[in-house]
Amino acid sequence: MPNASQHRASRDGFRPIRVSIEFFPPKTEEMEKILWSSIERLAPLQPKFVSVTYGAGGSTRERTHNTVARMVRETSLKPAAHLTCVDATKEEIDGVVQSYWDAGVRHIVALRGDPAEGVGHSYRPHPGGYAQTCDLVAGIKRIGDFKVSVSAYPEKHPEAASLDADIEALKAKVDAGADQAITQFFFDNEIYLRYRDKVRAAGIDIPIIPGILPVQNFKQAANFARRTGASVPYWLAARFEGLENDVETRRLVAAAVAAEQVLDLVDEGVEDFHFYSMNRSDLVYAICHLLGLRSQAPAKPAVKPEAKAA
Repeated sequence: MPNASQHRASRDGFRPIRVSIEFFPPKTEEMEKILWSSIERLAPLQPKFVSVTYGAGGSTRERTHNTVARMVRETSLKPAAHLTCVDATKEEIDGVVQSYWDAGVRHIVALRGDPAEGVGHSYRPHPGGYAQTCDLVAGIKRIGDFKVSVSAYPEKHPEAASLDADIEALKAKVDAGADQAITQFFFDNEIYLRYRDKVRAAGIDIPIIPGILPVQNFKQAANFARRTGASVPYWLAARFEGLENDVETRRLVAAAVAAEQVLDLVDEGVEDFHFYSMNRSDLVYAICHLLGLRSQAPAKPAVKPEAKAA
C-alpha cells in the first residue's frame, strides 16, 4: 500500500501534458462519417498534432493526402502526414512532400513502410527510391523546413537483428534530421521505460513519445500486436477474459486499463502521449480528460457545417 505522503505526479492538475492523436484515412462513406465525428469530438482538446497514416505499399497515398488537406482547410488542428519509402521513386515521393508543403502541412511522420504484400513479407527498396527511413528523412529536410517524426520500437522492429541494432537505426534517423520519435504501442510500461533509458544511454536526446493503443477490442488488439512484434502480457489477457459477449463491461475494463497505463507513465515523468485512436474518440477523450485536458473553443469550428454534410 502506498505511503499516504507519497507524491504522485498524476495527481497534479497543472502538469504540462501534451497529446497527439493518430487517425487512418477512411475507405468508405460510413468510415468517413466516423472519422470526422471523432475529429469533431477530439479537436476541442487541442492536441499538439494529429497524424494520418499511410497504407502498406503507399496504398492510401491519395486518401491520406485528401484527409490531411481537409484538416488544414477546415479545422484548427495541426495535421502531420505519414509518408513511406515503399514502391515509389525519389521523384514521386519528393512530389508528395512538395504537395504537402503547398497544402500548408509542416509536419511529416517518416516511415520505411511495410511491403505492399503486408507484414511478414521481405522489404525490398525501390531501385529508384529512398532505401531506408534515414534517407527519406534527409530527403524531406532538403525540400522544406518540416518537423519530422519517426518510429521507435521498444521491443525492436520485427526485422531488426537485435534491440541494439534497432537503436542504431534510430540514431541514423536522428543524424539525418529527425526531430522526435513515436513508439510502437506497448502494454507494459516497464518495456517503454527500459527502452527510453537505453536510447538515452546511446546518446539519442530527441523526445521519445510513447504510443498508446486504447484497447477497443482485445482480440483485435492482440492480433495487431502479434503482427507488429508487440507483446501482450498475461495480466492484460486475464482482464478481458470472459467478456467476449459483454460489450458494456468490456468498455469499462478497457477504460480502466488505459487509465492505469497513462497515469502510471505520468508518475514516471512522461508528459507527451501519442494515441492510436483507430478513428474512435470515446476512450481517447476519456483518457485525455484524466490527464487534465479540457475542451476549449477552437479558433475554427472542429468541422465546418458544409463539410460535414459533404
